[in-house]
Amino acid sequence: MENIYAAQRDFWESAVNTRRSVRSYQRRAVPDDILQFLLDYKNAMHIPFEHTVDIREFKSVEGRQLANNLRKPPEDNLAFIADTDLLSFGDVGFVGELIILFATGLGLSTCWFGHYISREVNALVPDIADDEAPAHGMGARENIGRRVVCITPLGYWEQGGLRPVDRLTARMMSFKRKPIGERLIGGLTERELQPEIAFALDMARKAPSAANTQHWEFDVSRDQRRVTIAKPKGYKHLKWEHPDVCAGCCAAHFWLGLQLQGIQCSVNREARDGRVLWEFVF
Repeated sequence: MENIYAAQRDFWESAVNTRRSVRSYQRRAVPDDILQFLLDYKNAMHIPFEHTVDIREFKSVEGRQLANNLRKPPEDNLAFIADTDLLSFGDVGFVGELIILFATGLGLSTCWFGHYISREVNALVPDIADDEAPAHGMGARENIGRRVVCITPLGYWEQGGLRPVDRLTARMMSFKRKPIGERLIGGLTERELQPEIAFALDMARKAPSAANTQHWEFDVSRDQRRVTIAKPKGYKHLKWEHPDVCAGCCAAHFWLGLQLQGIQCSVNREARDGRVLWEFVF
């Protein structure tokens, strides 16, 4: 894994295990040295496939909300911009989750937002305009050129600002992850998994997903030399139009789990049956 924390397994494991979706922030800027460290990683990060994802840092306006449940955003934020085909949605999840995990390791709080307030975000991100955007996010539209697909705040948690519903969500659901065995398809059981594959899948199951739905499946070949990750056929989320972003996050966690063990693999992506199939061969 070609980045400045390649040898620091503890850094990445801690980031995966401690990352939480935070919706309430202190209004203070990320220190310049930490922000620059994050941006340097963004520019140097290794992605094992070609993609169109661009990550832009932008400043929010004090007193202006960026999403209905992000009423008081921090000063610093990131926008994930990409083409709007199915593969690119998956790429946003993969690339964006790696930078979010790195930010977590630096002590920053983050949260994926797909239903951002369009007029606010499109006005703050340079060179991006979308006069026909719906009120929140980019909606279910595809093949409309480059757009802001998702954003994340970058800042520090303000516990006192949490709404009652956020406190309830944190207690009831946000930290829970389904066992690997519940996500396996194809015949193998969790007990049959090789330790290296089990470790990477454990990383994968901890990936974030819209409303914590964890809508992905793990298909491990009998010889355990190939793993495919995807959302189930026909899956649709009630509110979030692009669940393949979440599947991309899950694929990033799995790839990271392999890299931390020194396991090299090829990463193939294919749009099929209305979803992105992530195939890892090693």
